[in-house]
Amino acid sequence: MTAYRLRPALALLVASVGAVASLTGSLRAGAQAWEPVGAPTTTSLRGVSAPSRSVVWVSGAGGAVARSTDAGATWSLVSVPGADSLDFRDIAAFDASTAYVLSIGNGTQSRIYKTTDGGTTWTLQFTNADSSAFYDCFAFWDAERGIAMSDPVAGRVQVRTTQDGGASWQLLPQDAAPLALEGEAGFAASGTCVATGSAGRAWIATGGGPRARALRTTDYGQSWAYGDITPIAAGAAPRGAFSIAVIDDARLVATGGNYEQPVDTGGVAALSHDGGVTWHRVRGPVPRGYRSGVAVVPQAAGPTVVAVGTSGTDYSLDGGESWIAADTLALNAVTFVAPDAGWAVGPRGRVVRWRGAFAPAIRRGAKDAHR
Repeated sequence: MTAYRLRPALALLVASVGAVASLTGSLRAGAQAWEPVGAPTTTSLRGVSAPSRSVVWVSGAGGAVARSTDAGATWSLVSVPGADSLDFRDIAAFDASTAYVLSIGNGTQSRIYKTTDGGTTWTLQFTNADSSAFYDCFAFWDAERGIAMSDPVAGRVQVRTTQDGGASWQLLPQDAAPLALEGEAGFAASGTCVATGSAGRAWIATGGGPRARALRTTDYGQSWAYGDITPIAAGAAPRGAFSIAVIDDARLVATGGNYEQPVDTGGVAALSHDGGVTWHRVRGPVPRGYRSGVAVVPQAAGPTVVAVGTSGTDYSLDGGESWIAADTLALNAVTFVAPDAGWAVGPRGRVVRWRGAFAPAIRRGAKDAHR
């Protein structure tokens, strides 16, 4: 999206991340937080994918890709040769051997690579030839079927799909592509502006326009419908829905806000209980600021989700209806395999691992209620 093409405003935000990143303490005694692991790189990381408890892949600026097969104890840099100028904002891994990475940017900067040997070699699967397109993120239904989205071209969101493990990425015809609002686009902030569900369902979170939206499909991206995410901040380029997570095909959680105001709690989360058709505000306490990534925690006792951003981490034990502050560590993207196996990445090569079970909320005062 335009807001993430290194505009001056974003440069200021990146410069300020250092101050936020230095805050590593827990907000309250006993709160669950993140445990740092040995950083495989010092570059900014925005992609993270963990196909199992032991295997985790991360990606980011400067063409960085790294992999651990022992739950973060050791790391191998497995970057794409000759890709130092690329920014891999999204990664999708299926095991210790197979992973896809997506780089962002105008024209040929947007690419998709795949490895099937743990990063020893990479195959370039897709290079964007349209100078007006800017690919933000991708997601997969399985190792063969995937979907990628670009900011609008000629008033339509660009959608590509694969059914053959990325050997081909087919562009949806322009007359079938989702109609875009003025200024609308995706956010290449955490690799989670696209999410998939069962039986061909997928959702694209957008912002930058007069209102945030969730574009949805039930046929592997061949046709699209729309739902306004009215509780999410909108009306300007840095505002919108940055991330979307799927609890099940009916229950969705979207997070975002205003990345230029990372501690502003207005319009940072919304929920849908009908597959993205309609969205409502959080009923309880909200996340403590802009949240670029949100992830569902599999195998949790209840519908548990975790949201991260440059001002910290919050989690919800009730499907996003109320949120509990975890810490203030600056992070960009998050994923979970189980309640005790979660990962997040952030600036300057930061990689962290969730360190324990989720604690119930300590009741906040009225001033912390949702807005």
